Amino acid sequence: MVMRARLLPLCSRHAPLTLIGRRSSGAPPNFPRPVRTQQFQPLTPPAPSSLPKPAPPKTYTRLRRSTRRAVYLTLATGLVYLIDRQWYASSLTRSARTFGVGIIVALDYKINFRPHPPLAESIEALHRRNAERLSDLLRNNGGLYLKIGQAIAMQSAILPPEFQKMFARMFDDAPQNSWAEVQQVIREDLGGSPEEVFGVSFDGDPARGVMEQTARASASVAQVHWARLADGREVAIKVQKREIAQQVGWDLWAFKVVAYLYTSIFDLPLYSFVPYISGRLLLETDFVNEADNAERMAELVAHDSRLRGRVYVPVVYRDLSSKRIMTAEWIEGVRLWDKETLTAPWRGGRRGSPGCQGAPLDGPSDPTAPARPDGRIKPDRTGWKGKDGKAGLGLSLKEVMTSMVDLFSAQMFLWGWVHCDPHPGNIFIRRLPSGRPELVLLDHGLYIHLEPAFRHQYALFWKSLLTFDNATLATIAKSWGIGNADFFASATLMRPYAGADQNMARQMRHGFGRDRRDGAERSFEAQQRMRANIRDILGDETKWPLELIFLGRNLRIVQGNNQYLGSPVNRIKITGTWASRALVDSPDLSYAQKWTNLGRHLIFTLVMFSSDLLFYTSKLRQWLGWGQGMEDDMERQLKGIAKETLGVELNHGVFDG
Repeated sequence: MVMRARLLPLCSRHAPLTLIGRRSSGAPPNFPRPVRTQQFQPLTPPAPSSLPKPAPPKTYTRLRRSTRRAVYLTLATGLVYLIDRQWYASSLTRSARTFGVGIIVALDYKINFRPHPPLAESIEALHRRNAERLSDLLRNNGGLYLKIGQAIAMQSAILPPEFQKMFARMFDDAPQNSWAEVQQVIREDLGGSPEEVFGVSFDGDPARGVMEQTARASASVAQVHWARLADGREVAIKVQKREIAQQVGWDLWAFKVVAYLYTSIFDLPLYSFVPYISGRLLLETDFVNEADNAERMAELVAHDSRLRGRVYVPVVYRDLSSKRIMTAEWIEGVRLWDKETLTAPWRGGRRGSPGCQGAPLDGPSDPTAPARPDGRIKPDRTGWKGKDGKAGLGLSLKEVMTSMVDLFSAQMFLWGWVHCDPHPGNIFIRRLPSGRPELVLLDHGLYIHLEPAFRHQYALFWKSLLTFDNATLATIAKSWGIGNADFFASATLMRPYAGADQNMARQMRHGFGRDRRDGAERSFEAQQRMRANIRDILGDETKWPLELIFLGRNLRIVQGNNQYLGSPVNRIKITGTWASRALVDSPDLSYAQKWTNLGRHLIFTLVMFSSDLLFYTSKLRQWLGWGQGMEDDMERQLKGIAKETLGVELNHGVFDG
């Protein structure tokens, strides 16, 4: 390569000499190469005196403190959770869950309960999501929470439809406890193993009794096991779930706190009822109290000629019972909700149902026969159903419901001891040898006692309802602190009260404030009216008889049973007749009062003839296919009133499904 070089002028004394080459076309690039003329000097560190003062090292104090606190909090939470789970049956966890859900629901309604909710599609969507939250809470917590859910479900007719659908699931069977936990409760309460206490054997010893380790039924508080004692008696052993005793105090405390918060937030007089309700729920966990109630009811029935032989209460075996265990006579019968079996033709001969009128049950053909694959040992006594299994008790639904309404009317107006949980699962029906029905009443944990003065006043209230004695109704309602007697009358009858004043009747028929506003605004106004009417009905809570809470529950369940069976009886007339007659038969009235009330009762009986005309007209319409029955007709009218004046959509199908 031919290279030319030229010397560039120096820019300064110390500027480097640079050689620039010029390359020919196609030759590789020739980059400039610097020429250094300075003397090499090695790099030397700066003097220590010239350096700045050293900064302190970063310690991240805040981060370390936050991390340490998070670790301590996690460890403490885990320790509390383990202690709560091991020794307190998860009571603290369940209470915390209750408060959390309660606050979320309260805030949700406080923010979104308005015609056009800012954080929900509609008021219906708001109800739906909160119904799901509460339903999940009750089912996840279980125990006494399920009892509370069932109590809400029985009154769910006044709740929005979204709540009605969710709470209808509260009557499903609850999970069973393990056999080991059942044995532990028996040991703690009765001082021995099931083999020692009940004289049973799990090894097939023919000289001893047998017991099923799998429960026949499981509810929120207890589960029931079948057993045959060594002397041949078949018994139902009701064992309380072991965790209930530890949970009940915490559960009722949480219930009180949430009720107090809701009373304050939503301005509804709820908290004043909580101590009374809590006391009744607490008694349900005391099986000694349940045994007392059962024996008292059996004695009252036995001394009443109108109910003796029609109603049966199982015998309780006190020597095999305790506060958490109740052993009673085993009952073979048909559930009230099985309409087909109740009415299908009878093929069981002249003896009647197994065990009717307290007769001993037939023993098994082979006492040493092994248990079936499902662990069941109890003999099958369904031979009366025939080979095809389609036979039944051959009973009249009218007689069945008459016995039921008679029984609970006598409890309310004559005896003053009222069973407050008569849902279909607690009532068995058997056939007597005479072909008449026998009603068996179970589960006597939830009772209320009515003092004579209030019982007489309540009977007079019912009698006045059916004779349109508005002056007496207003007087009694005022003494109870009720601000709106007409609405309370309709709520008691579960039908529109025909004796209401004309302005109220007009409002019932035509509704309030019909206008052209959109559906959301009308729905919101209707639900606001509901809250106002609840406050109006409750009135002066210091005077309000707390017994009315559970009396209303009893009436509601009996009405639902009658409706479910097709309204075979005039429930209102039967109830009113018992109310009037109780003012004659009550043993705590003077003879002068009884004679006066007897004359009034005869007049009342004549007046009730008009109620019969209404009932049989409804039955004729039902027979012709023009209606469904008296209870359904009344419900349709009451739904109209409730929607227009109270702002709720009634749904009485709590037992459906």
